[in-house]
Amino acid sequence: MKTDVIIIGAGPGGIFAAYELIKLNPELKVSVFEAGHPLEKRKCPIDGEKIKSCIGCKCCSIMSGFGGAGAFSDGKYNITNDFGGTLYQYIGKKHALKLMHYVDEINLKYGGEGTKLYSTSGSRFKTECIRNDLHLLDASVRHLGTDINYIVLKNIYDYLKDKVEFHFDTPVVSVSAEDVGYCVNTKDNSYRCDKCIISVGRSGSKWMESVCRDLEIKTNSNRVDIGVRVELPAAVFAHLTDELYESKIVYRTEKYGDKVRTFCMNPKGSVVNENTNGIITVNGHSYEDPAKQTDNTNFALLVSKHFSEPFKDSNGYGESIARLSNMLGGGVIVQRFGDLIRGRRSTPSRIEEAFITPTLNATPGDLSLVLPKRLLDGIIEMIYALDKVAPGTANEDTLLYGVEVKFYNMEVEVDENLESRHKGLYIIGDGSGITHSLSHASASGVHVARNIAEKRYVSFIG
Repeated sequence: MKTDVIIIGAGPGGIFAAYELIKLNPELKVSVFEAGHPLEKRKCPIDGEKIKSCIGCKCCSIMSGFGGAGAFSDGKYNITNDFGGTLYQYIGKKHALKLMHYVDEINLKYGGEGTKLYSTSGSRFKTECIRNDLHLLDASVRHLGTDINYIVLKNIYDYLKDKVEFHFDTPVVSVSAEDVGYCVNTKDNSYRCDKCIISVGRSGSKWMESVCRDLEIKTNSNRVDIGVRVELPAAVFAHLTDELYESKIVYRTEKYGDKVRTFCMNPKGSVVNENTNGIITVNGHSYEDPAKQTDNTNFALLVSKHFSEPFKDSNGYGESIARLSNMLGGGVIVQRFGDLIRGRRSTPSRIEEAFITPTLNATPGDLSLVLPKRLLDGIIEMIYALDKVAPGTANEDTLLYGVEVKFYNMEVEVDENLESRHKGLYIIGDGSGITHSLSHASASGVHVARNIAEKRYVSFIG
């Protein structure tokens, strides 16, 4: 079975690569292979009543399927080079921003019209943060919300489904280089193509490592982000979220000099479970529809850890901490900030008596038994620092869910076209270790699609 281009992974990188390829050359035969389900079949069984915690599905609908791990995120597209990846180092800052704005235009065209574009530019909070030794990063943020994000993805899929051949619930086992083109192997079949785009996201990091090993593609060790998800009354951060929606704030701890940052802020959102390779971690969602909003805001506090030789398995380090949390709490642990400071575990009664209602059914416990002291000290310092710009952050009843881990793939060696040492084999999105966000991953897909279309055109007229 032969096709022009095979895309492995139907996350944002893969979707936008397919979209741009078909737009530029409708005659191309494009196939997309995805380990997860179609969008309409992606549903987590946790309903809060009969099923209250993760049951370890063979394929996690939160992490895999059309739309990737971002399908049920809060749909934030950060248009910036200040965070979200290092794509600009490969394709240039101006071009990276141009592609991110193009992705934003497509999202608006397919159902995102009417959503708000927030900006930190010229914000008075930037000055307030600096005065308190905090640093607000610059970005324009398009917030679609989990609900509108779903609509956008559905509309894009409806556009693509008759133009692109989709293979859902079809994990790719391996990729091999041939004399001309590539062979993509699934459990039951092999498919050949002239060009191959790999876009497997963070959840495909282990598989990506095996592909790089088999094809002798060089990789560089990346970081792992470890921390907690904070949940507090929405009113505490309302003065920031009403104007900025997402505020990426960085703090350097006094004790160790480590950087702690806020991540994935969800005003009036909900805390949710994630299943990555059988490990239960925590994340957050938010909705554009007021009827689906809550009284709470949640965000992550993460500490980035880079490791030097001889240790290379940064993801393994993060996994070991997450597994410890799973062992002690049967999944995610929740603790009141007041209990953490007092050195005592939270109990069901203490959680129930708090002046905040948790949005996730997690096990009350003690995060100091899970997180290394250095990381926990940094998180506590950051909470007190945030309390200066958002009074109430360090309240007794502020909830901390653990652990939250952001796994990053080894950074794969590619050129300015995001092409590997094997010509015609492109590696994009978060699976490349280069992008860490919806906007950067989507932009990388557009960049590669245009490169393929241009080369095909030059070959044709030649």
